[in-house]
Amino acid sequence: MSNFYDKTDPVSIEKYAKKMIGKTFREIWEENEMSSSGLLKEKTTTDGYMQSHTNKHYKGGMGNLVEECYFKYKSNNDSDPDFKEAGVELKVTPYKKVGKKQELRAKERLIITMIDYYNLVKEPSFWESHVWKKAQLILLVWYLYEKGKENIDFHVDFVKLFTPPEEDRKIMEADYNKIVAKVRAGKAHELSEGDTLYLGAATKGATSADRRGQPYSDIEAKQRAFSFKNSYMTYVLNTYFVPDVTTYEPIVHGEVDDFEGYVVKRINAYRGKSVAELCQIFDIDISQKKPKNLESMLAFRMLGIKGNQAEEFAKANIVVKSVRIKANGIIKESMSFPTFRFKELVKQTWDDCDFGNYLRDTRFLFVIYRFDAEGRLILRGCQFWNIPYEDLECEVRKVWERTKQVLVEGLQFWKDDKGRYHNNFPKMADNRVSHVRPHGRNQKDTDELPDGRLYPKQCFWLNNSYILEQIKDELK
Repeated sequence: MSNFYDKTDPVSIEKYAKKMIGKTFREIWEENEMSSSGLLKEKTTTDGYMQSHTNKHYKGGMGNLVEECYFKYKSNNDSDPDFKEAGVELKVTPYKKVGKKQELRAKERLIITMIDYYNLVKEPSFWESHVWKKAQLILLVWYLYEKGKENIDFHVDFVKLFTPPEEDRKIMEADYNKIVAKVRAGKAHELSEGDTLYLGAATKGATSADRRGQPYSDIEAKQRAFSFKNSYMTYVLNTYFVPDVTTYEPIVHGEVDDFEGYVVKRINAYRGKSVAELCQIFDIDISQKKPKNLESMLAFRMLGIKGNQAEEFAKANIVVKSVRIKANGIIKESMSFPTFRFKELVKQTWDDCDFGNYLRDTRFLFVIYRFDAEGRLILRGCQFWNIPYEDLECEVRKVWERTKQVLVEGLQFWKDDKGRYHNNFPKMADNRVSHVRPHGRNQKDTDELPDGRLYPKQCFWLNNSYILEQIKDELK
């Protein structure tokens, strides 16, 4: 028994932890300094403790400070849960407020434990795995990240014990099995967070050059850790910690062994129906005005979702994209992504750039339609997809790095006699996978280049021909 809490009792640990709510990390540290019973009093008064623990590059600084200054035990790298006798893992994690509505979002994924590829393939099951041992009961301590503030002045807002609900555990088990299967196939170097839904294999190294060995292959793989995805943590925050927040509609009521298979089956039940027939089935009026993203909206209706947000998709960062194939078998439109800011892109590196991270972290649900000879748009079916490792790390990387180089050297552009802009950004003909072109409202929708000139906003696109390559033959 500690002077403050019973280290064998999860409820006692949680009750004591809740006393942090409303405090800043500075206050937690100062209270420890004034406490005669502080186990680490001598250590915390040494020069450099505050500086090291609050350094923005010290990812675990706030968590270690809470361990040492609040719970009074020495931080360590043991494989057991932090409160071993109670089976409780402590995680201190940031959230942020975004947009005009000040919506609450997890700032980052939640790292659970490092992946040892050699030990991973020896584990008998998810339920007997190291990651589940750490993840089955977590004391989550949420603090508000505020830009411009020092880490030490962030304040703790939410504290509670969290166990993933039963329906999420089934999906996490499937995620774990996908990761293990890839490692057993000698493809640990091809792991991507887009492979899975809730439980990801996040890169975890000081630099992207950090590599470690893997079984069944001589190719070294990036260091990775099991993590709960950022999208999943945002859902957890708003569902289990914040009162009076409206949750999304679930697709599955109860349990299914194969979530993705269930989704595909639900949508494929409507194969062969035209968009007009589907609108009639789901009572969507298109006589006056066609709703924006109608084909994606229909996908949600087929899944039993009245709005355009599904609980499981929000948790897993699944993005629905409708794909329309012309009668001649060609996709007319390339796939666009959010516009990028010129000055921000040149400050980024490939390993931590917005576009690369988006493709690494996102799983897509392609809902495929094709025009028939009479011009009717017919549902062909759907498939889940995330970009293959080689395509991302080779082809897309080349486009991104070339784009950055063009901006650093100074974009070359000119207008033709019709007033249309031309430039030396990567074109569709330059790369099998991706290219850059405008995506602003019009030519007056501009952004400032690094050299101060204004130029119409641009975004990355996936080539229409590449998207067609990714569609299964039976859906074309």
